[in-house]
Amino acid sequence: MATNKKSNSADASRRAALRAQQEAARQKEKRNKILIRVAWGVGAVAIISLIAVMIFTLTGTRGNGNTATVGNRTPSAVSNDGALVFGNTNAKVTLTVYSDPMCPYCGQFERANGDDIVKAVQAGRIQLQLHPLAFLDQMSRGTQYSTRASNALVAVSDADPEAGLRFYQSLYAAGTQPEENSSGLTDDQLADLARKAGAHEDVVTSLKDQNYAGWVKDQTTKAFDSGITGTPTIRINGKDFTGDFRSPGAIEQAITQAGA
Repeated sequence: MATNKKSNSADASRRAALRAQQEAARQKEKRNKILIRVAWGVGAVAIISLIAVMIFTLTGTRGNGNTATVGNRTPSAVSNDGALVFGNTNAKVTLTVYSDPMCPYCGQFERANGDDIVKAVQAGRIQLQLHPLAFLDQMSRGTQYSTRASNALVAVSDADPEAGLRFYQSLYAAGTQPEENSSGLTDDQLADLARKAGAHEDVVTSLKDQNYAGWVKDQTTKAFDSGITGTPTIRINGKDFTGDFRSPGAIEQAITQAGA
């Protein structure tokens, strides 16, 4: 009898131990499930936060005194296809230029031929149509330089075309035009250039509001939808200029040949 009692007691102890192990296993599994749910929740929050940061980076601006505001004001003096218009509307020659302020080739074109173009405009020989684009925002480290500079060009030109032409030249001047993959000029630096070009102070102070940024983005999309494939794209009386746009005097010669 004593042996049976000892055996029954041992069996009961083993069963109790087994139940305890099973309960511990269930509790561990429960805790693991909770931890997994928490981990998934934290991961989802992290992913959402990362997406928010990416959206901010793509649509906003950071640092350098820049602004993330985007306006949708339309300039008053533009051609039917969205170009800023300078000079004689009755001129025999229309020079059309598509450019992006961050584009190094646009800078080479302007520095080689800009003075001749301005002189031709001032003499009434040509009508100049400028399409300020902003497809190189991705090359300015998140500051959206192309949009900001093109917005500034539109704002200055819409208020005072002569100041706009001077400002246009200053954007591409040697030592001023920023290199690709740089942050570009700050809003304050753009304001200083506009001021030096002769823009009125109320126009200068409005640049930070980015009143024409939405219009610039829309015109950039329309330009590429129309078949523009790069900058500078230069046309004389609607025909693509195929000469060396980096050669001084090349545009003047083409203007003369076109009858101006």
